[in-house]
Amino acid sequence: MNAPLPGPPLSERAKVLIFLVMTLGQMIALLDIQIVAGALGPIRAGLSAGQDEIAWVQTAYLMAEIVMIPLAAFLAQALSTRWLFTASAALFTISSLMCGIAWDLPTMIAFRAVQGFVGGAMIPTVFAMTYMLFDGQRRVVMAAVLGMLSTLSPTLGPTIGGWVNEIAGWRWLFFMNLIPGAAIVLILPRLGAIDRPRLHLLRRIDWLQAASIAVALGGLQYVLEEGPRREWFGDLGVATAAWLSALGAAVFVERCLFSPTPVVRLGAFRRPGFALACVLNLAIGFGMYSTTFLTPLFLGGVRSFTSLQIGGVMLVTGVAMTVSAPVASRLAAKVDGRWVIGLGYGLYALYLWVCSAITPQWGAGQLFIPQVLRGFATLFCIIPATAMALDGAPPSELHYASGLFNLTRTLGGAIGIAAVTTWLSDLGRLHVLRLSEGLANASGQAGAALADLGARAAAQTPDAAHALTLAQGYLAAVVQREAAAQAFGDVFRLLAWAFIALLIVIPFCRPPRIDAPATPESLGEPPAGQG
Repeated sequence: MNAPLPGPPLSERAKVLIFLVMTLGQMIALLDIQIVAGALGPIRAGLSAGQDEIAWVQTAYLMAEIVMIPLAAFLAQALSTRWLFTASAALFTISSLMCGIAWDLPTMIAFRAVQGFVGGAMIPTVFAMTYMLFDGQRRVVMAAVLGMLSTLSPTLGPTIGGWVNEIAGWRWLFFMNLIPGAAIVLILPRLGAIDRPRLHLLRRIDWLQAASIAVALGGLQYVLEEGPRREWFGDLGVATAAWLSALGAAVFVERCLFSPTPVVRLGAFRRPGFALACVLNLAIGFGMYSTTFLTPLFLGGVRSFTSLQIGGVMLVTGVAMTVSAPVASRLAAKVDGRWVIGLGYGLYALYLWVCSAITPQWGAGQLFIPQVLRGFATLFCIIPATAMALDGAPPSELHYASGLFNLTRTLGGAIGIAAVTTWLSDLGRLHVLRLSEGLANASGQAGAALADLGARAAAQTPDAAHALTLAQGYLAAVVQREAAAQAFGDVFRLLAWAFIALLIVIPFCRPPRIDAPATPESLGEPPAGQG
């Protein structure tokens, strides 16, 4: 496996400018993962789409993005980091424009798929670029910035989407990408080459492997997105996608083992540090995306908060992340990374455990401390894990390692959202049943409550039958609300136990020091004279 061909020497100023420009591209790609979540209703109305159909505006982006992430490493070596990123930014800008002027749902889904596919190339490329250009303390700082943006952008996406929709309309969710996208396309090529293209690699693409990973990951994403809504494998479409995903995965593994020119290389998993980092990254993706999904769902569904009110609650997490970034980066550079990761996962477990006591009365005040804990903990989990995965990787492996590492977090998020959606549904039904049985067994108290509600309803209508119906509806709503809150508490408790269990893995992690030079051992190779 050949290493990337380095470009001409870059000044420190050029390196920082390249980092800033590429980080801007990563930010808009990550923001667009969730930015439509706060405006799906207006988009559905504007495109005359059905309730079940509109979810594809989100699903198409995620399916395409998750397919591209592992393929970006090969394309970066073939086209060079600079030109792959520039081309991706150009196509992202054009597809954003087309999304903004989409005239019906099929065109919106098609343009969102293009947007997600090229956006998926920008995300891992930035991480690889950081480890190619920087070392020592500067690498730690840059990694902290990337870690903050990779968690903050999806977290604030629904909030920003809701705000932009209220101010300017849903089409501006996509038009807002045009200026930063055009700036990247115009500026990045002028800053210098990070590495050189090797165009001859494009003639050696293993198309079967590329197709197999697209089928495997695309099918898996479809199963995870649609499964909770369609009763999982009881639905023919979900079952078919699962079988295709499994078949694609089998072909992909065979191609990884026997293809002379694989598009995706799994050699990074030979390093135990990388494999363990991916396990931890999968877990933080599971926790980060699922809790980003749970909190707005609770506030909107149980408390009936508006999108702007929900955004105010979620903003606390973003502020906490910003404050914790320099602390996490300094600790990651000076302290054994296992202590930093342990602190992060411990704080995340504490956040989840506090939220397990959630009630229908919880609002911004009760969620303030938990949101601070979540924001503060996230970067303590991500920064050391990123160092463990990418620091010490040989140049020929860096792009592939970055793509696989970022893929695990995205997959973890997809699995997490699917899991908590299913848990909420099942546990919600269970709690409704238990509360209904409790009311039936305490018939005297239930009757008194119903009589009280009936008296209140009678003040609104002279019809006794109508008043009784209203009272029964009020009681049912109270039961549903309480059952939903209990289900949210159970899900938070399950997630807390999962993060507590992950603390067992951390002592086995041995991340290299950020400023330590690469050694044969850190690259997963035997020392000279052995093996």
